[in-house]
Amino acid sequence: AALVAAATGEKREMEYPRKADGKPKYPSEIFGENVFTLKTMAKALPKPIFASFLKQRRGRQNLDKTTADSIAHAVRVWAMDRGATHYTHWFQPQTGSTAEKHDAFLSLVTNFTPGGEEVTPIDQFSGGQLLQSEPDASSFPSGGMRTTFEARGYTIWDTSSSMYVQRGPNGTSILYIPSVYISYNGDALDEKTVLLRSNSVLSRAAATLVNLLEPDAHVSHVYATLGTEQEFFLVDRKMYSLRPDLKIAGRTLVGQLPPRHQQLEDHYFGRIPSRVLNAISEMELECLRLGIPIKTRHNEVAPAQFEVAPIFEEASVAVDHNLQTMDVLHKVAHRHNLRVLYHEKPFKGVNGSGKHCNWAIATDRGENLLDPTVRPETNYRFVIFLLAVLRALHEHAPLLRVAISSSSNDHRLGAQEAPPGIISAFLGDQLNEVLDAIEENRPIKNFSVPQFQSIKVGGTILDLKVSGLPHIARDLTDRNRTSPFAFTGNKFEFRAVGSKQSPSFPVTVLNCAVTAAIREITDALRAQMGSKQAPSDDDKLVVIRKFIKLTKAVRFEGDNYSAEWAAEAARRGLPNIQSTPEAFTYLVKDKHVAMLTKETGIFTETELRSRYHILNERYAKDIIIEAETLKTLVAQQILPAAFDYRKSIAESAAALAVLKVDAGPEVSALEELTPLVSTLQSELKLLSAAVADLVATEDADANEHAQTACNVVVPAINRLRDAADALEIVVADKHWPLPKYTELLLTI
Repeated sequence: AALVAAATGEKREMEYPRKADGKPKYPSEIFGENVFTLKTMAKALPKPIFASFLKQRRGRQNLDKTTADSIAHAVRVWAMDRGATHYTHWFQPQTGSTAEKHDAFLSLVTNFTPGGEEVTPIDQFSGGQLLQSEPDASSFPSGGMRTTFEARGYTIWDTSSSMYVQRGPNGTSILYIPSVYISYNGDALDEKTVLLRSNSVLSRAAATLVNLLEPDAHVSHVYATLGTEQEFFLVDRKMYSLRPDLKIAGRTLVGQLPPRHQQLEDHYFGRIPSRVLNAISEMELECLRLGIPIKTRHNEVAPAQFEVAPIFEEASVAVDHNLQTMDVLHKVAHRHNLRVLYHEKPFKGVNGSGKHCNWAIATDRGENLLDPTVRPETNYRFVIFLLAVLRALHEHAPLLRVAISSSSNDHRLGAQEAPPGIISAFLGDQLNEVLDAIEENRPIKNFSVPQFQSIKVGGTILDLKVSGLPHIARDLTDRNRTSPFAFTGNKFEFRAVGSKQSPSFPVTVLNCAVTAAIREITDALRAQMGSKQAPSDDDKLVVIRKFIKLTKAVRFEGDNYSAEWAAEAARRGLPNIQSTPEAFTYLVKDKHVAMLTKETGIFTETELRSRYHILNERYAKDIIIEAETLKTLVAQQILPAAFDYRKSIAESAAALAVLKVDAGPEVSALEELTPLVSTLQSELKLLSAAVADLVATEDADANEHAQTACNVVVPAINRLRDAADALEIVVADKHWPLPKYTELLLTI
């Protein structure tokens, strides 16, 4: 019935907004219409109040009560004109998701008169309510910083991120106030607080270096830019509802690949199914209204897998917009009777999903500091900032591995579809040649091949040898999809980030590591230049050559999946971190703790230890949830189905024997089925025992607990799955209790 409904169900259609004359609105006319932008705020506030807010936003003064009350009144009127009945402080606890609590604008004013009590309803929103709220800090992950009897926490409005309204129930809307989340003692309990701190220290360090290199630059602010490529699966919601493993664990814990899946390589960039295109188009419209600049949509490698990607923005805004996009897509998919799956590996055997984070740094003059320009070999500012990123990777690669580690991303990393556990950087032949030539003090090699291409300023031109086709400009670098950290023209692509995780922590760690490297290079330049006003080109080249040598080990242009690279990386001294619990141990190693706390001040030691505990605890809990779900699935659905099928074969064989007809095929089928059922039962018992032992030791050291989950329970899960998948092949389809991969992947 679910399969029929998926194939024949009514498709949702949406009318695109139109102007008064009936013509469709341009996307630019819709963009940000539900966002309380600075421009909107300026129109709604008196000029002195708005000027006061801008000073606070730039960190020059605190937000006074008069300004806060004025903004609160203006945003309430604006939001209620758009149907808002409630407001919420929207924040990012360390759960991998977002959190919100809705409070109504409705208030009651009580007056006591001679005739008795008189209650008057009013709509009210004060500056105090705008600035902060108080969630229960003991109900979110805190790593021991908060307990039930120390439950107070605060959400505080992040003035760098605009408020917005989003569609609510029954034609209403909700005002969302982007916020940070801290404990009663001021410790960061969320992902955003540390991201904002890292943006600030990166800005100061990078601006100092730019102004040292170019004293006339007068750069006051530098910011990280980010573009997140969000991958996901879409499946029919009715099919999804029949898979307990998808609902509970986010991935299929049993299931065999259909005969055709992604092996023909025909899904990537193929025609988007009409049902999916309708859903993504509606999601894009909602995002437009929220000021989220979605630029690209396309099919991904696996069946039922897709990607959307935005235009680059300032990093903290880009993170907010990525999390909003995930939320909007979830809601819109529901309207289309689809379910979005953000798990990194919801289906075994086909491509997993990532969130490629394209990261760069730019000045307040709009200059990208990672733009190689026409002649990178003489653009010493570019080379120095490139080396700062390489130095960050070389010194703190394990921290980047920590930042992308989870039980779900483990299924994807190193699986010939995502980067392995060795963090290296790909620069491309031309930039490698630039660095090698500078190091060796020699001219740069010519990359032109006259019979096929000619040199063009800033790159090369490819001649396709077809008169009717235009010449095209070729990029400075090829793309290495096996690299975890690849330079792609004017930015780095951090490809190892998982699809369902918030980009906040990976970007925070990257910002921190680059900040430390920038400061190290700045100190080296100052030591080299001595008392001079600015470093000479010779001073710059001395420092550049030093850091080229220091970072050479982290540069790799080849196949990151190969065994040869693993051996070479070991010779270079690069860590090869194989599992998530192993990665977590690096978060509390002295070298990395010092960088994250004393050197950059992004974390306190308490916050760092808390995060370490949360990460380990979350990993073990995820594995226990998967194991318990698989146990239930096998015991209550798969084994009974196998017994029923076995019984039907046995009854058929017995009936044939009574009729003195050869029952050899039925007996043969039983003989094939019986050991598979026995193996499944045995593996179920082994998994049950492994889970019981893990649960019994939950009070042990957090990382030891996670290591046990990884080394004992995960293999038991895999063995039980293998046994169940072997049964799926031989059990008749009408007896199998779950929608198979064919129905899940090929019916949208």
